[in-house]
Amino acid sequence: MASITLGGNPILTSGELPVVGMKAPSFKLIKEDLSTASLEDFRGTKLVLNIFPSIDTGTCATSVREFNSEASNLKNAKVLCISRDLPFAQKRFCGAEGLENVINLSDFKDGSFGKDYGLEIIDGPLAGLHSRVVIVLDENGTVLHSQQVNEIADEPNYESAIASL
Repeated sequence: MASITLGGNPILTSGELPVVGMKAPSFKLIKEDLSTASLEDFRGTKLVLNIFPSIDTGTCATSVREFNSEASNLKNAKVLCISRDLPFAQKRFCGAEGLENVINLSDFKDGSFGKDYGLEIIDGPLAGLHSRVVIVLDENGTVLHSQQVNEIADEPNYESAIASL
């Protein structure tokens, strides 16, 4: 379990993040068209997993905008924005913002992604949602970078994540 904070108050997550050098756990997440995407679908491409509690909060929205901007300059890499929001909310946000360089994926069905990656918040007012995490994977699904933001209202280190590609 990792201890992070929300407004300075301690909250716990369900486990530990995948560490640099290990293979990322497989996943099945829901795309905007309600079809399923898996980690294997992205094999051969580097990935930035931008994981957050909800697209409808300021910091989460900022991270999607920032990574959308970065994604336009990436070679053989995609940015996956992952939350427990419904795919409709993810699509609405990106459509309203004109964000076309990120891929939204939802863990709304069973939260298995959050549990398997050890980042589900297990107590406090955001229990059941994902903590703010950035994980970067190489073309074979090996972890190159992993950051869980200590204070959930803070932004991740964008530069460090992109530099790890």
